[in-house]
Amino acid sequence: MTRPDAPGRFVRVDGTALHTLVEGAGGDGPPVVLSAGLAMAWFDWDEVAALLVAAGRTVIRFDRPGHGLSAPATAPPTAAGEARRIAGLLDALGVAEPVTVVGHSLAGFHAEAFARLHPARTAALVLVDSSVEEAPRTLLPAALRTGAARALGRALTAAGLPAALGPGARRAAVRASRAGGRADDPAARDLVRRCYRTGRVWRGILLENSRYPDTAAELLALRARHPLPTPATVLVAHDGGCDRAGLRWLARQAALADRLGARFEVAEPAGHLVMLDRPHQVARAVRYASAPLPPGRRLTRAARPPAA
Repeated sequence: MTRPDAPGRFVRVDGTALHTLVEGAGGDGPPVVLSAGLAMAWFDWDEVAALLVAAGRTVIRFDRPGHGLSAPATAPPTAAGEARRIAGLLDALGVAEPVTVVGHSLAGFHAEAFARLHPARTAALVLVDSSVEEAPRTLLPAALRTGAARALGRALTAAGLPAALGPGARRAAVRASRAGGRADDPAARDLVRRCYRTGRVWRGILLENSRYPDTAAELLALRARHPLPTPATVLVAHDGGCDRAGLRWLARQAALADRLGARFEVAEPAGHLVMLDRPHQVARAVRYASAPLPPGRRLTRAARPPAA
């Protein structure tokens, strides 16, 4: 399914139309699947995708239900469900070879679940400043949280808040999540308005966020039952400072890398939106994700990207 006014095309997976963009002719390494974090869209990977395509990779970007241009979610997300969605998307696109799956932030849960549940379809796993929950806990039942998220989403939409405040909220969140908290949102304003003025996107964000602890707990259970036989990379953002919160985040990400037996790399200076602050480093990590790691070498701090 295509729409002339939308970049890419729409692919129906499990009854939901997913906005999908496939670029590059491939041939120089496995295809790459990029999945952005909560409230982000396909265009947040623009520069990383361009670098990978220039390096000879096929790049697949998609918006999860309720995100970007994709149709609304029909059910609350789960780790296994999102892994199945990635597999279904690959089936719909006719991609049979193993892929490097890349998950940013919350999507790191989904990418890891895919790698564990579909090892034969995974060439490598890359986690980009991924969410980490060592002992997820919830205070309210999942059904109650989901119902509250849906009710709040309907109320916000009825009040017209997404149309009035959505693009501004997106720009403020991006600025706060980049190195130094001052860099602008590079996304085209017309695309930001098109996505973030809609109640559909804000309802999708609220629904996905309401199931965050459940998804984290589900992933912990998957780790206990399904080994991770594919190479993995943990790429963590660090602003270069010495504050306690930042150093604690580095330690948690390093522990995640140890648990996964993964290569550990620090992107510095970078905020949470590493793909915007350090696109060259993200692309490099993806390109070499399946390369063997020399014995005894786990921690690296890559040099700054080359000048444009």
